[in-house]
Amino acid sequence: MLDPEPTRAARRDMVAGQLVPRGIRDPRVLHAMALIPRERFLPEALVAEAYRDGPLPVGCGQTISQPYMVAVMAEELQLTGEETVLEVGAGSGYGAAVLSCLARRVIAVERIPELLDQAIGRWNALGLDNITGMLGDGTLGVPEHAPFDGISVTAAAPGVPRSLFQQLREETGRMTIPVGERFMQHLCLVRRRADGSMAMETRFGCVFVPLVGREGWAEPPATPAR
Repeated sequence: MLDPEPTRAARRDMVAGQLVPRGIRDPRVLHAMALIPRERFLPEALVAEAYRDGPLPVGCGQTISQPYMVAVMAEELQLTGEETVLEVGAGSGYGAAVLSCLARRVIAVERIPELLDQAIGRWNALGLDNITGMLGDGTLGVPEHAPFDGISVTAAAPGVPRSLFQQLREETGRMTIPVGERFMQHLCLVRRRADGSMAMETRFGCVFVPLVGREGWAEPPATPAR
């Protein structure tokens, strides 16, 4: 059930206190953030902290991103509701749930089976039937469903994976991705010009867990990035 009454006030307070003051303006993004119950994507022991202003662990060395980060990455994609979006790093499933309110279809790739199974169960429980969860190396994308109107990469890459860039729709497609070193990155907006060249804009500093895969980091670091 979306927008459950017990946490409705907490979600509205999160939007008003954490998102709007930091410049999130897209009404569709604000509505989606107020609609999706973040507590449903957390381990039971952390439910009480669902609307805190920061990331939280979800197991397997992964995190659920800070609400503001989820919102700003979604807003940067400039979705209208007709797009097909790829999320790389499904994790808890929360980011894909938010994107499902903004796009026609979401394909979410996760490399850890346990996390993907949990995310699929959560999407099904909330009736989010426009999300397809896939197990695999997200750095390689999902070429059979390309091109994508939007790509949201929710883990830090040493550079923009070539496969993901090639699966981005030319001219209109947008990709949000943290790029940099393992323990410090910058959130970047990437577009693919008509001539196939890359346009990249840097937004702000951030820290994400590493993007592990053939076109990311070869293996996770000894200690989590968050």
